[in-house]
Amino acid sequence: DSGKVTTVVATLGQGPERSQEVAYTDIKVIGNGSFGVVYQARLAETRELVAIKKVLQDKRFKNRELQIMRKLDHCNIVRLRYFFYSSGEKKDELYLNLVLEYVPETVYRVARHFTKAKLIIPIIYVKVYMYQLFRSLAYIHSQGVCHRDIKPQNLLVDPDTAVLKLCDFGSAKQLVRGEPNVSYICSRYYRAPELIFGATDYTSSIDVWSAGCVLAELLLGQPIFPGDSGVDQLVEIIKVLGTPTREQIREMNPNYTEFKFPQIKAHPWTKVFKSRTPPEAIALCSSLLEYTPSSRLSPLEACAHSFFDELRCLGTQLPNNRPLPPLFNFSPGGESSLGPVELLGDLGTQDWGAERVQGSPGLSQMSPHGGWMLGLFQC
Repeated sequence: DSGKVTTVVATLGQGPERSQEVAYTDIKVIGNGSFGVVYQARLAETRELVAIKKVLQDKRFKNRELQIMRKLDHCNIVRLRYFFYSSGEKKDELYLNLVLEYVPETVYRVARHFTKAKLIIPIIYVKVYMYQLFRSLAYIHSQGVCHRDIKPQNLLVDPDTAVLKLCDFGSAKQLVRGEPNVSYICSRYYRAPELIFGATDYTSSIDVWSAGCVLAELLLGQPIFPGDSGVDQLVEIIKVLGTPTREQIREMNPNYTEFKFPQIKAHPWTKVFKSRTPPEAIALCSSLLEYTPSSRLSPLEACAHSFFDELRCLGTQLPNNRPLPPLFNFSPGGESSLGPVELLGDLGTQDWGAERVQGSPGLSQMSPHGGWMLGLFQC
């Protein structure tokens, strides 16, 4: 019965471990996965909609998703409001319930809506969505967290405001240099080539490759590297990027340097996309989809790319005439602390100087020593 009120003792998602009673109502199933079930519910007190992700808990291990979500706090990451445990039907079954803010749409469904209508997604949406994705990646990478499952289905969006929030940290991990990681993560179509090669010492740049695949898919209207198996996907990648050099293979996984690949020349990026695709979009794509992991742009460098210049122009609006969502409310020590030397180091500061005030499309305040960042934010 969706109308009945359920009351649980839950722990606050952020901050110190504080428990409180939480009542919710209007419960309905909105998704199923290998991990468990996702429900939509309404908090009785505030009438706010939430999503409740219910996963079977292995009592031998701490839940990595919970640990990671508790420490993340960013406007482009779905917020953990509360969590609580519940028992299952079988004896000894324990479920973890993550109570998350509810966001109605996904980039996957938005893109499919346009494709079904034989329309191209307006480029301003591609810019706004991708920019926010790179912000979320800059932030989680600054916290040492790699998402490991970036795909359109895991990018939640509000269709009215165009705010994007990264969700599903079920595959995420704190990467530690020298510690091996499994290579069988990340969904097909979005897997970086080093994962297909079975690398276990990969870096957060696997998320950047996946983001490049998402960008290419939004521009093409279909996945850029489809394939039912790793070999199929590798063939699709080689068709575009050409055969990797021995050096590139060594950078991805040194165990494969003796492997014989068919020699295929790279396909020009301009021919991969339709003729009306903006050159800056193609340039960004080619800088993300690089064989050598260390050659891919960092998320912060991607934010500074000229493809996003329109977002830094005063007066840019969404097609529904709403202002752009907040894009420049960077916090010192957050994603900005991960800036490369040329973006941050030479300037002697790690403060993002330009702040966009909510609802206002322009720059409104500058920190005293942050003026150097203006170039990133303004035409």
